[in-house]
Amino acid sequence: MDYNCIVIGGGHAGIEASLAASRLGMKTLMITQNPDRIGSLSCNPAVGGLSKGNLVREVDALGGEMALLIDQTMIQYRVLNRSRGSAVQAPRAQADKLAYQNAARRSIETCRGLEIMMDTVTELIIEEKSGAAKRVAGVRTARGHEIGATAVVLAAGTFMEGKIFIGEYDAPQGRLGEEAALGLGNFLRRRGFVVGRLKTGTPARVDGSTVDYRKMERQDGETAAPFSFGWDSENTPFPSRPNIPCWITYTNPKTHGIISANIHRSPLYGGKIQGAGPRYCPSIEDKVMRFPNRDRHHVFVEPEGLYTNEMYLNGLSSSLPEDVQELFIRSIPGLEEARIVRPAYAVEYDYLDPLDLFPSLESKHLEGFFSAGQTNGSSGYEEAAAQGIMAGINAALKTQGKEALVLGREEAYIGVLIDDLTTLGTAEPYRMFTSRAEHRLLLRHDTADRRLTPKGRALGLVRDERWEGFTKKLAALDTIRELLERREFPKTEDDQTGQGLEAFPPEWVMGVSLDNKYAGYIEKEKRIIGRNAKMERVKLDPGADYGRMQGLSAEAREKLAKVRPRTVAQAARIPGVRQGDVALLMVLARRAAKTRNTS
Repeated sequence: MDYNCIVIGGGHAGIEASLAASRLGMKTLMITQNPDRIGSLSCNPAVGGLSKGNLVREVDALGGEMALLIDQTMIQYRVLNRSRGSAVQAPRAQADKLAYQNAARRSIETCRGLEIMMDTVTELIIEEKSGAAKRVAGVRTARGHEIGATAVVLAAGTFMEGKIFIGEYDAPQGRLGEEAALGLGNFLRRRGFVVGRLKTGTPARVDGSTVDYRKMERQDGETAAPFSFGWDSENTPFPSRPNIPCWITYTNPKTHGIISANIHRSPLYGGKIQGAGPRYCPSIEDKVMRFPNRDRHHVFVEPEGLYTNEMYLNGLSSSLPEDVQELFIRSIPGLEEARIVRPAYAVEYDYLDPLDLFPSLESKHLEGFFSAGQTNGSSGYEEAAAQGIMAGINAALKTQGKEALVLGREEAYIGVLIDDLTTLGTAEPYRMFTSRAEHRLLLRHDTADRRLTPKGRALGLVRDERWEGFTKKLAALDTIRELLERREFPKTEDDQTGQGLEAFPPEWVMGVSLDNKYAGYIEKEKRIIGRNAKMERVKLDPGADYGRMQGLSAEAREKLAKVRPRTVAQAARIPGVRQGDVALLMVLARRAAKTRNTS
C-alpha cells in the first residue's frame, strides 16, 4: 500500500490537504480514526468571521473546498462589521453541522485518486540519508500497517496525545467520546521534534426546547450570499438558504459568583492543565477571574443545525464540573430551565513548534514531512483549512520536484498566517485577526479571487469552467470601471454612458467602487510592498551556520539559527534581529550569490 502522499487526520486541514494533493495528481491516502467524523465542526457551528471569512475565500480562490461546503450547508448568513471600513468586513455563516460533515465526506469520497483508511498513525517511517539528513518514507499504524509515501501531512487537530477535562474527570480523548490519537506525539518527541502542549475548550450544548427565547435578543441573518466565487464565475444562481435566528443573552453577577466560588474545582486553575489556552477565546472561568470588574459577558445562543434542537452557548467555554455548569448556566436569563445535552470541556493536546517549519510548512528536521492546522499551534477551522491546502499543494510539488508555493504577506491572509507561525512562532493557540495584516487594504474578502485564482490555475487546481468565468469577470470589472469613470466625469450634458451598471452583480460594482475609493491608499501600499520586495528577493541559505557569522548580534545568531529564514525580508521580521544584522545579511547574501554566478 504505497502512496505519493499520506494525510493524517480528517479535519478541516486534512480535508484541504487531501483534496489538493489528489487533485494535483498524487495518489493520496487520508488516515482518520473515524470516517464518520470527517469535516466535523468540533466547536462552534459556524464558518467565517473577521479575517477568517477572508481565509475561506482565499482557500476557495486557490481551488479549495471549505467555501463550497459552507455554501451548501449554511442556515444563517451575515457580513460582520458592516458599519466599518471594507478592509475589516467579512462574511460569517452558521452551519448545519451534520449537513456540513456529510458534504465534507462526500467531497473526499468522490475525489479521484483519494482513499480513506480508518486507523491511527503511531509512528513515521524515516529513511536515513547521507550525513544527518532524514526523509519521511511512510507511516506505521496502531493495527500494524506499514504504508509507504513520498510525503506525509500531519493534520491531527486536538487528537495527538489529547486529554479532555471536566472538573475532576479527565480521559485520553481528542473530543468528548472520541479516543485520542496516542503514540505519534511521543514518537516525535523521541525523534527530537520540539513538541509542546496547548489547551482549548468548548461550551455546553443545551436542549433548545428548554430555552426561553423571550428573555433574549434576537439576531437575524441577511439574505444569503455565497462564500465561493464559483457561483458567479460559472454563472450558476446561488440557491436560497434557510435563515435561522441566533440569540443573545448575558451572564450576570450571580453567574460570576457561582464560578468564583467553585474556581478551585477547575482543572485549569487547579494545575491539572499545563497547556496555554487561547487568549482571544477564553473560558468563562478566565473571563470572570481576569476581568473581575465586568458585571456581564455576552452569550450567543446558536443553533447546531436543522437536524436537531441543540443550541450552542458561544461564550461559555468551560472545564468546570457538570454540576457547576448547570448552576451557572441556569443563572443566565432565558436559560433558567435549560437542560444540558453535552457538557462543556477543555482539551489539552500536543503541537509542533511552528518555528521548526519552513514557510512551505515542511519540517526543517524531516524532508517530505508537512504539518498543518492545530498541530502547528493555530486555532480555528479557517486557519486549519488555509494551512491544509498549502501543505497539500507543497507536498505534491515536493513529490514532483518543483519549487514550493509560498504566499507573501501582501498577497493573502494565508501568507500572513503562515509567516507569523513560521517566523514568530506561538506559545498559545494562534488566531487570525485583520490587525495582523499590515496590508489588509489589499486583502479584502471580495478580491481574493483576483489575487489568488491565477495561482490556483497555474497549479492545476482551478477547473476550466471556473477559469473561463473568472476571465470573463475580469473583463466585466474593466467595463464597470469605465462606466463608473464616465458617470463620475461626464463628457457632455447628454452623456448616458454611466448607465448599464445594473447588468452586473452588485458586489462586482461595489468592489470596483471600493478600488476607486481607496486608489490612493492602495498605490501607497504597493510602493511600500515594492520596497520590501527587494529584501524578499534576496535568498538566504537555510543551512547557513549563523553561529560563525562575524558581526551579528548574539540575539540575532540565536534567533536566526532557530528560524532559519529563507529570505532577508523574513529575517527582518524576526524579533531581536536588528537593522544592522539585516544589512549584514544583505551583504553576505549578495556576496554568496555573486560567487555562485561566477563559479
